[in-house]
Amino acid sequence: MAKYLLLKHYRGAPEARNGVPMEQWTPAEITAHVQFMRDWAQRLEKTGEYVGGHALLPEGTWVRYDGEGRPPVTDGPFAETKDLIAGWAIVDVDSYERALEVAAELSAAPGKDGKPIHEWLELRPIMAEHATTGE
Repeated sequence: MAKYLLLKHYRGAPEARNGVPMEQWTPAEITAHVQFMRDWAQRLEKTGEYVGGHALLPEGTWVRYDGEGRPPVTDGPFAETKDLIAGWAIVDVDSYERALEVAAELSAAPGKDGKPIHEWLELRPIMAEHATTGE
C-alpha cells in the first residue's frame, strides 16, 4: 500500500471544464457537491483506502520556533497556499494507478448546474516511513 495526498485548489491549477466559482453556485449545488465528496470518502473507507481529509478555510498563520517565549506569528505573506488550497484527502492504495482512479472519481464532483467539475487535483505521493533497526 502507498499513501497519496490529493489537493483541491481554489485557483492555480489548469482550468476546470465546469470551473464556475462556488460563490456563484446555488445552495442546492453546494449541498450536492459536498454530498458527492462525503459519498466518495465513505466508499473508500469501506475498502480501507481512505485515510482522511478536510476542506480548508482561507485563513492561516505562519508560526515558527524562535527560542524560549512566545513564537513569532504573522498572517502572511503566504506561499500562495492560503489562497490556493481548498482541501485535501489522503488515500492508501495498492498502486499509483489506483491513486489516479480515485483522484479522477473525485474530480467528477458536481458543480454549477449539477455538471461534473472535471477539476484538476494535485496528486502527491507521501514519503514512506523509514524503517528502524531493532535489537
